[in-house]
Amino acid sequence: MEFKIVETKGIQFIDNVPGSDRWFWGMDYTSGDLYEAEELFDDGHEIRKNRLVLVSYPEGIVREPVIAAVGQYLGSPVFTEGRVFLLLVDFNERRIKIMRCSEDCAKAEVYAEIPLDEAKDCYNLMLHIEPLTLTRQGHEDRFQVIWPDKGDFEMDPRESLDSRQGNVLIFGKWFEDPDYREVTVIRRYPTGEVLETMEGSVRRMPDGKLWVLR
Repeated sequence: MEFKIVETKGIQFIDNVPGSDRWFWGMDYTSGDLYEAEELFDDGHEIRKNRLVLVSYPEGIVREPVIAAVGQYLGSPVFTEGRVFLLLVDFNERRIKIMRCSEDCAKAEVYAEIPLDEAKDCYNLMLHIEPLTLTRQGHEDRFQVIWPDKGDFEMDPRESLDSRQGNVLIFGKWFEDPDYREVTVIRRYPTGEVLETMEGSVRRMPDGKLWVLR
């Protein structure tokens, strides 16, 4: 039996980068997730920087385009416009940086910067496609669009954003009544107005198309 050895220096789980059928990503969580790292920093602790690797398929080439510094923490990536984009929060500078990788993901540059104060906190602070959008979904039953536009609306805490498609936001919503089931909620971007609710759960496929499973 033949195995392909991919050296990730300790990162042993990878998943598809949303929007790409070529790039996979993996990350360590030395100070927890992004929100937990923020809490540690705010409590006066020195957060240990995390690592994020990108792995090409089928070649198995490993890239580490951004090396975080002390006081910085990386978030999950997405793929759009032919490039991988990832999130870097600099707690020292109080800045959110959206990084755009080179085509081969060997390096990255700052694509956009947003003051960290634009987000109440880093809970579920994430990039989405398409097009590229930065959002936050907090504890307080509200959803926030941070960049490139701004929006803030109430939502059911059982909803979570799957993706953006042009002028709509696509959420999954779960129920236990008593059996577990899911529906797909389509909301207008960025106001949050509900346009449609469909039975079934949404799944983005490697070619970018959306399937609803029901």
